[in-house]
Amino acid sequence: MNSDPFAVARLDMVDRQIRRRGISEPKVLEAMERVERHRFVPEDHRQLAYEDSALPIGSGQSISQPYIVAAMTEALELASGCRVLEVGTGSGYQTAVLAEFAAEVFTIERLPELSAAAQTVLEALDYDNIEFRVGDGSRGWPEEAPFDGIMVTAAAARVPEQLLEQLAEGSCLVIPVGGPPDQDLLQIRRSGNDFERKFITRCRFVPLIEDEAS
Repeated sequence: MNSDPFAVARLDMVDRQIRRRGISEPKVLEAMERVERHRFVPEDHRQLAYEDSALPIGSGQSISQPYIVAAMTEALELASGCRVLEVGTGSGYQTAVLAEFAAEVFTIERLPELSAAAQTVLEALDYDNIEFRVGDGSRGWPEEAPFDGIMVTAAAARVPEQLLEQLAEGSCLVIPVGGPPDQDLLQIRRSGNDFERKFITRCRFVPLIEDEAS
Protein backbone atom coordinates (compact mmCIF):
# COMPACT_ATOMS: atom_id res chain seq x y z
CA MET A 1 0.00 0.00 0.00
CA ASN A 2 2.83 2.41 0.77
CA SER A 3 4.76 1.58 -2.39
CA ASP A 4 2.92 4.23 -4.45
CA PRO A 5 4.37 7.66 -3.67
CA PHE A 6 1.74 9.32 -5.86
CA ALA A 7 -1.38 7.84 -4.21
CA VAL A 8 -2.35 11.05 -2.40
CA ALA A 9 -1.74 13.17 -5.49
CA ARG A 10 -3.90 10.84 -7.57
CA LEU A 11 -6.85 11.00 -5.16
CA ASP A 12 -6.51 14.79 -5.05
CA MET A 13 -6.46 14.87 -8.88
CA VAL A 14 -9.72 12.92 -9.05
CA ASP A 15 -11.39 15.14 -6.47
CA ARG A 16 -10.28 18.56 -7.75
CA GLN A 17 -9.96 18.04 -11.49
CA ILE A 18 -12.65 15.46 -12.19
CA ARG A 19 -15.36 15.07 -9.53
CA ARG A 20 -15.69 18.82 -8.88
CA ARG A 21 -15.98 19.47 -12.63
CA GLY A 22 -19.06 17.32 -12.98
CA ILE A 23 -17.90 13.77 -13.63
CA SER A 24 -20.16 11.63 -11.44
CA GLU A 25 -20.15 8.06 -12.80
CA PRO A 26 -18.77 5.96 -9.90
CA LYS A 27 -17.04 3.41 -12.14
CA VAL A 28 -15.15 6.17 -13.95
CA LEU A 29 -14.09 7.88 -10.72
CA GLU A 30 -12.94 4.57 -9.24
CA ALA A 31 -10.94 3.72 -12.36
CA MET A 32 -9.26 7.13 -12.34
CA GLU A 33 -8.34 6.61 -8.69
CA ARG A 34 -6.81 3.20 -9.41
CA VAL A 35 -4.84 3.82 -12.60
CA GLU A 36 -1.35 5.15 -11.91
CA ARG A 37 -0.95 7.95 -14.44
CA HIS A 38 2.70 8.49 -13.56
CA ARG A 39 3.52 5.07 -15.03
CA PHE A 40 2.54 6.34 -18.48
CA VAL A 41 4.58 9.54 -18.67
CA PRO A 42 8.33 9.92 -19.34
CA GLU A 43 10.60 10.00 -16.30
CA ASP A 44 11.42 13.69 -16.75
CA HIS A 45 7.72 14.62 -16.55
CA ARG A 46 6.74 12.23 -13.78
CA GLN A 47 6.50 14.94 -11.12
CA LEU A 48 3.77 16.57 -13.29
CA ALA A 49 1.77 13.38 -13.79
CA TYR A 50 -1.20 14.48 -11.66
CA GLU A 51 -1.38 18.08 -12.83
CA ASP A 52 -4.36 19.37 -14.83
CA SER A 53 -2.65 19.21 -18.21
CA ALA A 54 -1.65 17.07 -21.15
CA LEU A 55 1.99 15.95 -21.22
CA PRO A 56 4.34 14.98 -24.08
CA ILE A 57 5.13 11.28 -24.48
CA GLY A 58 7.42 11.46 -27.51
CA SER A 59 6.87 10.97 -31.26
CA GLY A 60 4.93 14.23 -31.34
CA GLN A 61 2.14 12.73 -29.20
CA SER A 62 0.78 13.46 -25.73
CA ILE A 63 -1.06 11.92 -22.81
CA SER A 64 -4.45 13.60 -22.42
CA GLN A 65 -5.48 15.88 -19.57
CA PRO A 66 -7.03 13.77 -16.77
CA TYR A 67 -10.39 15.54 -17.01
CA ILE A 68 -10.66 14.77 -20.74
CA VAL A 69 -9.86 11.09 -20.10
CA ALA A 70 -12.62 10.94 -17.51
CA ALA A 71 -15.13 12.88 -19.62
CA MET A 72 -14.57 10.67 -22.66
CA THR A 73 -14.83 7.52 -20.58
CA GLU A 74 -18.06 8.67 -18.93
CA ALA A 75 -19.55 9.60 -22.33
CA LEU A 76 -19.11 6.02 -23.55
CA GLU A 77 -21.73 4.94 -20.97
CA LEU A 78 -20.15 1.51 -20.66
CA ALA A 79 -21.63 -1.41 -18.76
CA SER A 80 -19.47 -3.91 -16.91
CA GLY A 81 -18.35 -6.75 -19.12
CA CYS A 82 -18.40 -4.63 -22.28
CA ARG A 83 -16.12 -4.84 -25.32
CA VAL A 84 -14.47 -1.55 -26.31
CA LEU A 85 -12.45 -0.32 -29.29
CA GLU A 86 -9.90 2.43 -28.70
CA VAL A 87 -8.41 4.26 -31.68
CA GLY A 88 -5.09 5.76 -30.62
CA THR A 89 -3.32 3.80 -27.88
CA GLY A 90 -0.82 6.59 -27.25
CA SER A 91 0.73 6.23 -23.80
CA GLY A 92 -1.73 3.49 -22.81
CA TYR A 93 -3.23 5.54 -19.96
CA GLN A 94 -6.71 5.80 -21.45
CA THR A 95 -6.43 2.11 -22.38
CA ALA A 96 -5.83 1.24 -18.74
CA VAL A 97 -8.82 3.29 -17.58
CA LEU A 98 -11.06 1.45 -20.05
CA ALA A 99 -9.58 -1.92 -19.07
CA GLU A 100 -10.53 -1.33 -15.43
CA PHE A 101 -14.15 -2.22 -16.14
CA ALA A 102 -14.33 -3.53 -19.72
CA ALA A 103 -14.14 -7.25 -20.35
CA GLU A 104 -12.03 -6.64 -23.46
CA VAL A 105 -10.28 -3.60 -24.88
CA PHE A 106 -9.07 -3.61 -28.49
CA THR A 107 -6.64 -0.76 -29.02
CA ILE A 108 -5.04 0.45 -32.28
CA GLU A 109 -2.00 2.72 -32.63
CA ARG A 110 -0.44 3.78 -35.93
CA LEU A 111 3.04 4.40 -34.42
CA PRO A 112 4.75 1.07 -33.63
CA GLU A 113 7.07 2.56 -31.01
CA LEU A 114 4.16 3.96 -29.01
CA SER A 115 2.19 0.73 -29.24
CA ALA A 116 5.17 -1.28 -28.02
CA ALA A 117 5.88 1.10 -25.13
CA ALA A 118 2.25 1.11 -24.01
CA GLN A 119 2.06 -2.67 -24.19
CA THR A 120 5.16 -2.96 -22.00
CA VAL A 121 3.68 -0.73 -19.31
CA LEU A 122 0.22 -2.31 -19.41
CA GLU A 123 1.60 -5.83 -19.19
CA ALA A 124 3.81 -4.80 -16.26
CA LEU A 125 0.65 -3.58 -14.53
CA ASP A 126 -0.95 -7.02 -15.10
CA TYR A 127 -3.68 -6.01 -17.54
CA ASP A 128 -4.60 -9.17 -19.42
CA ASN A 129 -7.79 -8.03 -21.15
CA ILE A 130 -6.21 -5.84 -23.84
CA GLU A 131 -5.49 -6.68 -27.49
CA PHE A 132 -3.05 -4.48 -29.43
CA ARG A 133 -2.80 -3.65 -33.12
CA VAL A 134 -0.58 -1.32 -35.15
CA GLY A 135 -2.29 0.35 -38.09
CA ASP A 136 -4.88 2.84 -39.32
CA GLY A 137 -7.41 3.07 -36.53
CA SER A 138 -10.00 4.85 -38.68
CA ARG A 139 -10.75 1.45 -40.22
CA GLY A 140 -11.57 -0.01 -36.83
CA TRP A 141 -11.21 -3.71 -36.07
CA PRO A 142 -13.96 -5.24 -38.21
CA GLU A 143 -13.38 -8.89 -37.32
CA GLU A 144 -14.05 -8.12 -33.64
CA ALA A 145 -17.09 -5.86 -34.24
CA PRO A 146 -19.62 -4.93 -33.04
CA PHE A 147 -18.31 -2.98 -30.06
CA ASP A 148 -20.20 -1.74 -27.00
CA GLY A 149 -18.24 1.50 -27.23
CA ILE A 150 -15.65 3.11 -29.50
CA MET A 151 -13.30 5.88 -28.39
CA VAL A 152 -11.08 7.90 -30.72
CA THR A 153 -8.24 9.80 -29.06
CA ALA A 154 -7.20 11.84 -32.10
CA ALA A 155 -8.96 14.64 -33.97
CA ALA A 156 -10.88 13.58 -37.06
CA ALA A 157 -11.78 15.90 -39.91
CA ARG A 158 -14.89 13.75 -40.34
CA VAL A 159 -16.41 10.81 -38.49
CA PRO A 160 -15.07 7.60 -40.10
CA GLU A 161 -17.96 5.58 -41.54
CA GLN A 162 -16.25 2.30 -40.74
CA LEU A 163 -16.31 3.13 -37.04
CA LEU A 164 -20.02 3.92 -37.11
CA GLU A 165 -20.65 0.59 -38.83
CA GLN A 166 -18.79 -1.26 -36.06
CA LEU A 167 -20.92 0.18 -33.22
CA ALA A 168 -23.39 -2.13 -31.52
CA GLU A 169 -27.02 -1.05 -31.34
CA GLY A 170 -27.54 1.59 -28.66
CA SER A 171 -23.79 2.05 -28.13
CA CYS A 172 -21.71 5.22 -28.35
CA LEU A 173 -18.74 6.50 -30.31
CA VAL A 174 -16.82 9.28 -28.56
CA ILE A 175 -14.64 11.29 -30.92
CA PRO A 176 -13.09 14.78 -31.30
CA VAL A 177 -14.11 16.30 -34.64
CA GLY A 178 -12.85 19.45 -36.39
CA GLY A 179 -9.93 21.80 -35.97
CA PRO A 180 -7.11 22.54 -35.86
CA PRO A 181 -6.37 23.73 -33.29
CA ASP A 182 -9.50 22.88 -31.28
CA GLN A 183 -12.26 20.35 -31.81
CA ASP A 184 -15.76 19.46 -30.66
CA LEU A 185 -15.81 16.33 -28.53
CA LEU A 186 -18.90 14.40 -29.62
CA GLN A 187 -20.89 11.46 -28.33
CA ILE A 188 -22.54 9.62 -31.24
CA ARG A 189 -25.16 7.01 -30.31
CA ARG A 190 -26.35 4.34 -32.73
CA SER A 191 -30.06 3.68 -33.18
CA GLY A 192 -30.46 1.33 -36.12
CA ASN A 193 -29.11 3.22 -39.10
CA ASP A 194 -29.47 6.58 -37.37
CA PHE A 195 -26.74 8.27 -35.32
CA GLU A 196 -27.59 10.88 -32.72
CA ARG A 197 -24.85 13.42 -32.01
CA LYS A 198 -24.35 15.16 -28.67
CA PHE A 199 -21.75 17.84 -27.92
CA ILE A 200 -19.67 17.19 -24.79
CA THR A 201 -16.99 19.90 -24.64
CA ARG A 202 -14.29 21.65 -26.63
CA CYS A 203 -10.96 19.84 -26.68
CA ARG A 204 -7.56 19.73 -28.39
CA PHE A 205 -6.08 16.55 -29.86
CA VAL A 206 -3.40 15.66 -32.38
CA PRO A 207 -4.82 14.80 -35.84
CA LEU A 208 -6.16 11.37 -36.72
CA ILE A 209 -4.00 10.16 -39.62
CA GLU A 210 -5.84 7.97 -42.12
CA ASP A 211 -4.24 5.90 -44.85
CA GLU A 212 -5.21 7.11 -48.31
CA ALA A 213 -6.78 3.74 -49.08
CA SER A 214 -9.20 4.14 -46.16
